[in-house]
Amino acid sequence: MINAADPLAEAVRAVAGARCWVLSDGKAGDEAQCLGVAERLGLTAEVRRIAPRAPFAWLAPWGPPDPRDGAALAGPPPDIAIASGRRTAPCLRRVKALSAGRTFTVFLKDPRSGAKTADFLWVPEHDRLRGANVLATLTSPHRVSPERLAAARANAPYGLAALPAPRVAVILGGDSKRHTFTAADIADAAANLARLAATGASLMATASRRTPPALADEARRIIAAAGGFFWDGTGENPYLALLALADAVVVTADSVNMVGEAAATGRPVLVISPTGGDAKSAHFLGELARLGVTQPFAGRMETYIYKPIDSTPAIAAELARRYAAFRASR
Repeated sequence: MINAADPLAEAVRAVAGARCWVLSDGKAGDEAQCLGVAERLGLTAEVRRIAPRAPFAWLAPWGPPDPRDGAALAGPPPDIAIASGRRTAPCLRRVKALSAGRTFTVFLKDPRSGAKTADFLWVPEHDRLRGANVLATLTSPHRVSPERLAAARANAPYGLAALPAPRVAVILGGDSKRHTFTAADIADAAANLARLAATGASLMATASRRTPPALADEARRIIAAAGGFFWDGTGENPYLALLALADAVVVTADSVNMVGEAAATGRPVLVISPTGGDAKSAHFLGELARLGVTQPFAGRMETYIYKPIDSTPAIAAELARRYAAFRASR
């Protein structure tokens, strides 16, 4: 049983010694979610990456795994297998079969193949999937733990810790299936960044591969002129250090994961909203605003406080509780 007073500590004990695999198709966001849950449980997960070809990739999550991916599943099956991304679902089922049912399977996000895809599933609460073996939370699991933030703060690269306060992390995403940065969006974001830089705040920025070049160029120009920091893409991405050192976080709304990770800092989360969106992202952002976590980015520093929002410990604790019950039933 999980101790309600300290569920995560008891969860770590419940899975101690378990062998864990993370099944990944290489998508960084999905893989990070799986590793984040495993790490909160004190597990050293072995990442097993797959790359299904057509037509197997097209048929996922319902079809069989690509036979070529069998090499990624070689060796004794693990005690726990955690997967995310619909293309991993066939391999997760194969691991279950290879273990003769002994592997406890976990799927993060809606696999689109129902709650029977795994022994335990997590979904964001804005998704519809529900079931006796499904846990829904507002924010996604991630690797931005208090311990990793503290380590990043103590060992910040690139001289970031020397930047004068207040320091603002600027986390730039980009175009997605549901969001598009129009020319007007880019101009508005740039104007607000310039206004913020003019207040004397130190801006520390990182961009993604999806960031439109026009937005990255404008942000880089503004931040360089103000004596801030813009990661140039060489060396290790200081993303975690930016969050750890920030007095506030400016983040684009195209990524639920990035906004959720910013919410784990307890610092003001100021959101740049590009054109587009959908009901799911509107619900997510609306709930965070209602909880006092986010505000629209208006080119000024904010100093409000809130209790950090981090669903990862609750997801890890529920996984461990169900794993203990699974083992006891066999």
